[in-house]
Amino acid sequence: MAAHGGRLGAAEAEGSASGRGRAGVEVVLLSDPATPAPLCPHGPTLLFAKVSQGKEETRRFYACSACRDRKDCDFFQWEDEKLSGARLAAREAHNRRCQPPLSRTQCVERYLKFIELPLSQRRFCQRCQQLLLPDDWEKHREHPVVGDISITQLKRPSQLLAPLENKKTNAQYLFADRSCQFLVDLLSTLGFRRVLCVGTPRLHELIRLKASGDKKSNIKSLLLDIDYRYSQFYMEDSFCHYNMFNHHFFDGKAALEVCRTFLQDHEGEGVIMVTDPPFGGLVEPLAVTFKKFIAMWRKGQSQDNTHEELPIFWIFPYFFESRICQFFPSFHMLDYQVDYDNHALYKHGKTGRKQSPVRIFTNIPPNKIVLPVEEGYRFCPSCQRYVSLENQHCEHCDSCTSKDGRKWNHCFLCKKCVKPSWIHCSTCSRCALPDHSCQGPEDGCFICGELDHKRSACPNVSASKKVNKAVRKQKQRRGSKTKMETTEGQSMNHTSVTKKKKRRERVHQYLCS
Repeated sequence: MAAHGGRLGAAEAEGSASGRGRAGVEVVLLSDPATPAPLCPHGPTLLFAKVSQGKEETRRFYACSACRDRKDCDFFQWEDEKLSGARLAAREAHNRRCQPPLSRTQCVERYLKFIELPLSQRRFCQRCQQLLLPDDWEKHREHPVVGDISITQLKRPSQLLAPLENKKTNAQYLFADRSCQFLVDLLSTLGFRRVLCVGTPRLHELIRLKASGDKKSNIKSLLLDIDYRYSQFYMEDSFCHYNMFNHHFFDGKAALEVCRTFLQDHEGEGVIMVTDPPFGGLVEPLAVTFKKFIAMWRKGQSQDNTHEELPIFWIFPYFFESRICQFFPSFHMLDYQVDYDNHALYKHGKTGRKQSPVRIFTNIPPNKIVLPVEEGYRFCPSCQRYVSLENQHCEHCDSCTSKDGRKWNHCFLCKKCVKPSWIHCSTCSRCALPDHSCQGPEDGCFICGELDHKRSACPNVSASKKVNKAVRKQKQRRGSKTKMETTEGQSMNHTSVTKKKKRRERVHQYLCS
């Protein structure tokens, strides 16, 4: 999973964008903007607006598409703000400084030199996360260095590189071997010959390993990922430095052409896109990006091709089902639970959950996808799809209704199946947890999408909300102190107070936007 987010808690902004009429931040995606969005180090920025009860509260503003925390990318600009030439020049210089130290061509040249070195001279700096040539050794003499890097290790860079685990910016969780092997086998069984891996580096590795070790396997793979470190391990036709939230190729038209050729090869036949976005990411800009891939793929088709959509596997938590299907009505959610190696919750075992909440959303008919029986899946003849063993068919709903892997119960008052921990509340006229608040909203939490709690009780609430609350309290204390001093007749410099007040308001507005 690659690394992105949104300007606030991204899921919170998504809740606002879903039309629930709540306070929050909404991403504004214009079909035909009058002017291009300004650039930050992560490419074109996104346009946001603060909303309350479905109405915009303030001016729109541009912010980074990839970073949820301004400590990681502090870009901010009002939509109607006019910048001086000096500020624009300073911004361009800053963007250049933040780019990777080596160009894509330089990375390829270094890689070709590296693989020609004898095993004893192949070294990797763990601090700089860089393959070292002999000329680099002296510069990294004081750093922790791993030697004897084998060809096998070079083919599995996700195991050599340290995962980026800043949850707000670089939440990079990698498929567990079990899930990754299932995906590779499934893609092969379905007959796909090319896989566009968007933010799935471990899947990309396994496909290439299988192709190199199995003469019968002819599957090719192209990785698009925001982690530029992978540039060290792949040629130009195997990896593109890419931001999926704004469809930005960091290496320009050359990388875009690599992607276009990959999708349109053989008139678009035999290709699928597999994507694993970060779970804090905004669904709406992702959907816009994926539709651009569909349009790019469709241009390579012949006129007699009847396919309407590029086959897609979108891997995301199950509670985003309604939002994903809002943008892609042809998508279905599979029961298969995707696990990750380095995530504390989204994996099996003592430290993880019994059921992972991560699923596969796809436009491939579910009856064509066979889930492994040995992992606890069965075929439901009525639904004509594979489901979890616990997901029992409901005669009243005429469907296998469970979303989270547990057996759900049918509520005759709600006329639908609900989670086993829920009971029907006569006050709310709906099912909810026994200790729920009857004054709460009927449509649940718009941060994570769950219906059993409100936003204020959400375990995924953004830390930035706490920061903003602290800032507001501090402002209130300062305001009270100012009133007391004025009442006591203390002299105050009006000009100084006005400046301080404006500065506080600017800081508060900056943090809360």
